[in-house]
Amino acid sequence: MYKKRTVAIVVVGAMIVSSLLTLTLTGQWSFAGTSTLQSGLFADSPGTSTNKDDIKKIETALKLVENNYVEGVDRQKLVDGAIDGMMSAVGDPFSSYMGPETAQQFSEQIEGSFSGIGAEVSMENGNVVVVSPIKGSPAEKAGIQPKDILLSVNGESFEGLSLNEAVAKIRGPKGTEAKIKVKRAGASATMEYSIIRDDIALETVYAEMKSDGVGVIEITEFSMNTAERFKTELDALEKQGMKGLVIDVRNNPGGVLQIVEEMTELFVPKGKVIVQVEDKNKQRQKTFSSGAGKAYPIAVVTNKGSASASEILAGALKESAGATLVGDATYGKGTVQTSFTKEFGDGSLLKVTIAKWLTPSGEWIHKKGIEPNVAVSQPDYFTVAPINKENTYKYDMLGEDIKSAQVMLKGLGYEPGRSDGYFNRATEAAVKKFQGDQKLEATGIIDEKTAAALERQLIEHIRDPKNDLQMNRAIEVIRKEIGAAVSKK
Repeated sequence: MYKKRTVAIVVVGAMIVSSLLTLTLTGQWSFAGTSTLQSGLFADSPGTSTNKDDIKKIETALKLVENNYVEGVDRQKLVDGAIDGMMSAVGDPFSSYMGPETAQQFSEQIEGSFSGIGAEVSMENGNVVVVSPIKGSPAEKAGIQPKDILLSVNGESFEGLSLNEAVAKIRGPKGTEAKIKVKRAGASATMEYSIIRDDIALETVYAEMKSDGVGVIEITEFSMNTAERFKTELDALEKQGMKGLVIDVRNNPGGVLQIVEEMTELFVPKGKVIVQVEDKNKQRQKTFSSGAGKAYPIAVVTNKGSASASEILAGALKESAGATLVGDATYGKGTVQTSFTKEFGDGSLLKVTIAKWLTPSGEWIHKKGIEPNVAVSQPDYFTVAPINKENTYKYDMLGEDIKSAQVMLKGLGYEPGRSDGYFNRATEAAVKKFQGDQKLEATGIIDEKTAAALERQLIEHIRDPKNDLQMNRAIEVIRKEIGAAVSKK
């Protein structure tokens, strides 16, 4: 299921543009009673009138800077900065301006491929925040988590920068290193990840057949080619005699609205609601399914990195198709964006939040997420922070890195005695046992080699399907439903 993916090592995609790949509309879409951006940057919007003094004020500021700033200035940078400032003033992390190069990268990602490292990010309260690492990406491999705050790269702070500026600093040629400092909720100390930049080939659909007729399809993103790929894989599983389906949208940050609607319609019976969209005038538009639904049971696996379009699919299947949600509550991103790509005339792009989306029952899940029917969290070692390999750790020491090592040891089956960061004798004995098993000198001291070996073994442990508690529970749910259906016959 994971063999096709290109893997490197860690964090925000070089392509990851001014905001995350959220619920996006292809082309310009307008609701009754609203209008799209009209010709002319300062065209009136409904209910307002253009204030010529406002336009003059912007032009005056531009001239004052050009004529008086002590050094030469780039006029295009000033204009781009002004638009960036407008979008920042809106206060919406999902509305943003992209210059020509960044806009091109965004379009490439929507199409399903890009160059980068592989995490979706947004700007929240002045912080660069990870929405989700892309499945199978270097970011996921390194342990980057949703809600992580990215602080700096190679010693350069992101403080005071726009999202575009921060992402530009993270980008770099393939094979170069980026050292990213991260702050994670619940951790008192910051963490640093060493990142090797690489190209990412983005496949969005992976499928396999488990025993007892349970099919599993993982969707990593809702790009333009995802619906077609999904239908192909679903058809293949059904031809193999699939009796039940698990859809995995963990760490799926979203994508194109029309694509997720097309995919969801395969499972929602005709006449039932897939999603509701509410415009700025509070007018709602319901999307009804014209599909036939499926006779077999369905489960959807979610976590806090399941955002936007993933939440539309999860909410629709839960409320309109009787699917069971398994895992963690979703991210909670309930807005719709559209991209204006032609108005500037130079390849620039303005992505604007134009509506809210609601579940079939009318619930707005923004900043709340969707709760699963069956709550299952992964073990602590799935999200453990890496160990700082510049230091060594031994008996009677105390610290966050020792706490991480204890979590890793326990996850790998060694008993460190405690997990609060105090290096006691039981932890020392566990380290010696681990070192012996790894053919390392059994000193009981965590040095660079031991820390690297711990992390390497933990990654292999996490990759082992038998340790994926959420997926295993979802498969168990489907098997029970298959069994119950057979017993009724």
